[in-house]
Amino acid sequence: MIDPQDFKATVGRFATGVTVVTTASPSMLHGMTANAFTSVSLDPPLVLVCVARRAWMHDLLLSAGSFAVNVLAEEQAATATWFARPDRPFGAEQFARVGWRPAARSRAPLLDGAVAHLDCDLHEALPGGDHSVVLGEVTRLDRPVDAPPLLYYEGRYGRWEPTPG
Repeated sequence: MIDPQDFKATVGRFATGVTVVTTASPSMLHGMTANAFTSVSLDPPLVLVCVARRAWMHDLLLSAGSFAVNVLAEEQAATATWFARPDRPFGAEQFARVGWRPAARSRAPLLDGAVAHLDCDLHEALPGGDHSVVLGEVTRLDRPVDAPPLLYYEGRYGRWEPTPG
């Protein structure tokens, strides 16, 4: 049997980018930090994000039927930490400390300062243990800021330094 803490420490050796996934319904805005994000397909353009079934985001995203992915810049570690905090305010109030605008299609918050935004329609949600593997079809995208990305490795945020040559 695999010890959960050993599993977490081992997969933590895989460096990832950091995103804030957001969603909007007529009565609710919500966001969460996620590093379980990747592209899946070019045709159609699909991405995936893993969402804990017990997280508020899970049912809100599924009922909204759409979401946005904000790929954070290296200077946005405080934003990543904020959207990972379980004690932050619920709803629109959690966005009061960050600049944002609504995505064209999903109306989900697109965060100022992010290096990329992807506006997505829910394509499919698949069971993945205590998470759902959420596939989104990208309907709009942009790269508003030319800055290095925020990275996550072994439980800490870090910087990307390109290798010479």
